[in-house]
Amino acid sequence: MDILLAQPYYLALLFFVVAFTYSSVGLGGGSSYTALMAIIGFNVLAIPMVSLVLNVLVTTVGSFNFIRNRHARIGLIVPFLVGSIPMAYVGGALTLPKELFYWVLLVSLLFVAYRIYFWTTTSFSLGLTQRSKLLISLCSGALLGLIAGIVGIGGGIYLVPLIIILGLGSEKEAAACGAIFVWLNSVSGLVSRLQYNAIDLEQYIPLIIAVLIGGTMGSFLGSTRFSARTMEKILGVVILVAIALLIKKITRL
Repeated sequence: MDILLAQPYYLALLFFVVAFTYSSVGLGGGSSYTALMAIIGFNVLAIPMVSLVLNVLVTTVGSFNFIRNRHARIGLIVPFLVGSIPMAYVGGALTLPKELFYWVLLVSLLFVAYRIYFWTTTSFSLGLTQRSKLLISLCSGALLGLIAGIVGIGGGIYLVPLIIILGLGSEKEAAACGAIFVWLNSVSGLVSRLQYNAIDLEQYIPLIIAVLIGGTMGSFLGSTRFSARTMEKILGVVILVAIALLIKKITRL
């Protein structure tokens, strides 16, 4: 926490970049917020709560921009939400040991990096029936919701390509779905955590302002101009740096 107080504007700049990049593709930025706070040495109990708060702020703006530009389809997101919201609440009630928390976070980031750099073909069709698609939506939503509650990662980075692979929607529709998904699951996980712990958000005001500005700019440009693939490559650089720093921190535990 001393590091945060000593360098609030430096951290705010980093969080602005994260919020801008993630929000442009319909995401909240939870994976990078969580990684940065873990690397700096924030309290493990505070990290998921702060990350979920920032997720809610960014995806509130993102959801509005994507909905306003008519990219959102309620019928697309509902099956994912049915499975995810209860599990996000369950995940929010869990407190992992410090070392296990870091490992869960690291594995999540590695999957994100793999998805961005190696899972590039999202145009093929799996030939699934509507019933199979519904079942996959419910199960994957439940898993992502649980991760969202435990670690403070919204899960949108996995959901967006999944929607495209299943042939459920376009890239813009998937991004809109991701923003709404992250927002609702972050709210569910945060509500659960606030029942057991409370945090003073006053000291995080520079970060809050930074993600609000970054999220507003990124989601506006992402919903109107930016290529989703281009922004994902930029996002990948942020993730790789976070992975390297987090591995360094884990080896020192």
